[in-house]
Formats: sequence, C-alpha cells, structure tokens
Amino acid sequence: MTSQVSKDSLKTRLAQRELIVGSWITLAHPAIAEIMARAGFAWLAVDLEHSVITIGEAEELIRVIELCGVVPLARLSSNDPVQIKRVMDAGAHGIIVPMVNSAPEAEQAVAAVRYPPQGRRGVGLARAQGYGSAFERYRDWQNHETIVIVQIEHIQAVENLAAILAMAGVDGFIVGPYDLSGSLGVPGQFEHPRMIEAMERIRLVGGQSGKAPGIHIIEPDREQLKQRIAEGYRFVAYSLDIRMLDWCCRAGLQELDS
Repeated sequence: MTSQVSKDSLKTRLAQRELIVGSWITLAHPAIAEIMARAGFAWLAVDLEHSVITIGEAEELIRVIELCGVVPLARLSSNDPVQIKRVMDAGAHGIIVPMVNSAPEAEQAVAAVRYPPQGRRGVGLARAQGYGSAFERYRDWQNHETIVIVQIEHIQAVENLAAILAMAGVDGFIVGPYDLSGSLGVPGQFEHPRMIEAMERIRLVGGQSGKAPGIHIIEPDREQLKQRIAEGYRFVAYSLDIRMLDWCCRAGLQELDS
C-alpha cells in the first residue's frame, strides 16, 4: 500500500474508464477464490448480499484474493456503516453498495470507507492495518485508494443518477438489471420498453458523468460479454462462481448427447 494513488491501481483505471473485468464469489471456500484469482480477473467481489458467507469467511476470501495479486472488493448486504467498517478492516480495497437510490445514500457509503476528517469510519486495528504494525501506511492509503461502486438497481436511482454520480468519492456504478426490472414492475423482462428506456437513460447520464459504467453479466456468455463491452461498459462483472460451475457441468454433459 502506498500513500499516493498508483498509476496502475484499480482506482486510477476506473477514473480513466479502462476496461476492467472481474467476477463474483458466493461460495465461501478459499479454493474458489484462489482459482478465480489465478484465472486473470482484475478484481473479485465477495458477495455478502445474496450468499451465506459470514464476515469471518469473507476475511479469508479477501486474504486469498489479495495474496494472489487481485483487488478484493465486498458487495454489501446493505449500505451499513458497521458492515462497511468490518469488511474494510478485513482488508477489502473497496465496496459495491446495493440499492443506492439518492445522492445522500452515496455520500453515506463514501464516508463509511474513510477515516475522519475525510469520512466517518471508526478507527481500529485489524488485518487491513497490519494488525497495528502498519496503521500509518494504511491511514494514508485509504485516503487515496479506497473504491466505492454504487449499484443502480431501482427506478429511483435512475431518476437521481446524475446527482448520485456527481458525489465525490464515487468511482463508478454497476447496473443491477434484475432488481431494476422489478422496480419497473416487469421483473426479468429485459426487452420490455420500460426497461429499455431505463437502460438508455443510464447509458446517457453515465456517459456524461465521467464515472466508470458497469454491469453484471450473470451467465458466463462470451458473446454477451463482447456485446456489453461494445455498448461502452467498462467495469464488468463476468458471471459468478455458481453459474460458471453449473454451466460447465451442464455443457460437458450435453456434449454426450450430441
């Protein structure tokens, strides 16, 4: 960790809107994190919202990801300052915050990852601070390098998107298509006119914001990955552990029937 923003850090790459592909972890075994980290992803998010991963298991996954040279992020269960403090103390480099629907909610998340006077995070000694031996270095690092990605997954967020992305400390956003479609009353209907209109609004406002636009591709579909990149998405979550495992198993068995 350094006291200045590294020219090749994830935060810098987000600011420059480089293409950055990561993935999602919902299974708590350290081998899952190690395999995915060694596969070449730039970042991996430990999912605390739609999984049964505990905070202790999250720390183990974060440790493995970081020791493999990949950026560990944590997708929270909610915009909770206490949970943010705990995952950051465990060594996460940043957070992905679900259901951010307003600028004040974005500000709350940003403040929760940083110590005063830049933020409101409580100060303690844990893995991130070298168990106390590297507090000063970490204190400087967290001022420059902590990452906040907001999830845009409700029509209220779309309506407030310009203000959300204007918030200092927000590095990018990621669209949650399933919840967004649900908030429009058309769950899972991604080709519905209301969903298409909302996605176009996100594309236009996001493009004007200068913040990194992101999306989660649920299925391990390379063609969809190429399509989303062509559409301008730069912070891309490519599938997740359980979908890759399921898809690979089924694809192998289907070969026997062909």
